[in-house]
Amino acid sequence: MITPEQLTDLHEEFNSINVDGSGSLKRSDVGAALKIIGIDIPGYQVREILARFGEAPELSYNEFVTIFTELMEEKTAAVNQWKKGIVRVHDAYQVQGIAEHGADEIVHTIRIAEEIAFSNWINSKLAEDGDLKRLLPVTPDNGDLYRKVQDGIIICKLINIAQPETIDERAINKKNLNTYTKLENLTLSLMSAQAIGCNIVNIDADDISKGKPHLVLGLIWQIIRVGLFAQINLEHVPGMFRLLNEGETLDELRRLTPEQILLRWVNYHLNNTDTNRRMANFTSDIVDSEIYTYLLNEIAPREAGLSMAPLHQKDNIKRASSMLNEAAKIDCRSFVTPNDVAGGNYKLNLAFVANLFNKYPHLPEPGADEVLEEEVVEETREEKMYRNWMNSLGVKPYVGYLYTDLQNGLVIFQLYDQIRKGVVDWSRVVTLFRKMQGFMDQIQNGNYAIEVGRQIGFSLVGIQGKDIYDGNRTLTLALVWQLMRAYTLAILARCTNNGSFATDKEIVAWSNQKLQTAGKTSQFKSFMDSTISSGIVVLDLIDAIKPGTIDYSLVHRGETTAEKLENAKYAITSGRKIGAKIYALPEDIVEVKSKMVMTVFACLMARDYMPSLGPTTENGENGTH
Repeated sequence: MITPEQLTDLHEEFNSINVDGSGSLKRSDVGAALKIIGIDIPGYQVREILARFGEAPELSYNEFVTIFTELMEEKTAAVNQWKKGIVRVHDAYQVQGIAEHGADEIVHTIRIAEEIAFSNWINSKLAEDGDLKRLLPVTPDNGDLYRKVQDGIIICKLINIAQPETIDERAINKKNLNTYTKLENLTLSLMSAQAIGCNIVNIDADDISKGKPHLVLGLIWQIIRVGLFAQINLEHVPGMFRLLNEGETLDELRRLTPEQILLRWVNYHLNNTDTNRRMANFTSDIVDSEIYTYLLNEIAPREAGLSMAPLHQKDNIKRASSMLNEAAKIDCRSFVTPNDVAGGNYKLNLAFVANLFNKYPHLPEPGADEVLEEEVVEETREEKMYRNWMNSLGVKPYVGYLYTDLQNGLVIFQLYDQIRKGVVDWSRVVTLFRKMQGFMDQIQNGNYAIEVGRQIGFSLVGIQGKDIYDGNRTLTLALVWQLMRAYTLAILARCTNNGSFATDKEIVAWSNQKLQTAGKTSQFKSFMDSTISSGIVVLDLIDAIKPGTIDYSLVHRGETTAEKLENAKYAITSGRKIGAKIYALPEDIVEVKSKMVMTVFACLMARDYMPSLGPTTENGENGTH
């Protein structure tokens, strides 16, 4: 428990906590509050713990006490084991690092369980890849994982597993690698990870090249997570409608995070068994393997021959081992060891359950006599691209479904802050929504979001806050497009040290001048010019920016749709390879989607002003945004 002295310290630092033990604490303050009372853990561990408490912007004081008590128990147990001189396999080690804002050294805790799990995942998914014969298998010890990813090829391959065809492999440097070509691969992997929604703030190619454990593990986990969660939606699993609670709509199901959906899924299947157990988290609820045993027997095909034998084991470790032997019968033993289950490792147990869902969702699709009140609308290419862009910037909460997750305005305000720091008056933003009047609070945020947009020059005629709250597709997309356009132009303005946003004409003029100066014959008149469709003008511009990047023996004439698409894939990947922050997709070039085409040329123009190979921060310094 927290002592009166500790409570006083907290109250002095955070006035939202009262000396009588009531009040609340902002999510963003939890790490600092723990540090004040003697618990100093890395940011990623704080985020893992907070994930158990949903997406509320604040935690009650009692919830904070629960977190503190659990961490103190873990700390005390570790100290007691050390005092007793118990010899055991260490499950973590520490490495020194540099704090984000200053020169002070900080300590990062590296979990060996993650090194093992990620190494095994790489081996299982890439074992047959001919390009990786010299690198695989990755052994989960002695830093082998960090050495094997230093040339960027494994990370590029993992990205294509998470989201197929993100990277055109023709652009990956695979032979006769040197320091420079390895850095090119790493830059490509980071820009591509960003394009699929990974947040790579404070990671650059040099960090991965040097094998910094906390950054490598953080990047690999994000890539794996994207892949695991990619199909946890109604479009891929129509039977997910069975997870609806009484009176809920499909939009309310879409609003749930993948973690919340997985918990519902587990409990849906537990409800069909003879156990009264239900799962509320990926930590303490699963340490005895009982829930997992029932779940596996419910979802596995009968012919697999799974049994309830694990329940006869009395020890948690032995029971977990027996349970995983059952999971192996359906090829689902990935990510966790018996110790990870018995120890309640949040991240790895989440991955274990997500993998189970992907392989055996066991959710019957709607039958002929079951008519859904709403039509299941598949996410468009444009919507997915916008969502990935937002998530790559680290917005909170994570955007899983565009129209519900922008509803309260909080993500929109964070995006405004990325475009122009200080433009949002946060005192006018409601972050804690009242139970009975929450919808009014959210509409109020929406109205202010529209006001801020108009303040920075957006065209928002006929759009009101309620349109955002209602998830009006057309009007929400109109706002989102202008947000992305402004962000892209803001990056360009910072790279060129120009105080104002470039116009379309200026970007076109710059591109044509760059092409001409480099001796290229291709030119275009506007972002709607049909000549862009072949992809050749984009390829030429990339080669003009960084001569030698494009292998022209791989470029087609661009006369057929198939040839155009191949060129566009090569162009998008090559643009990312030289460090351009391209979110657009090859199809956008082939179809000459003028909005997305504009972002491609603007990103390439910004890249031309960058001083070095690697990704850069928004102020032009080496690093990633």
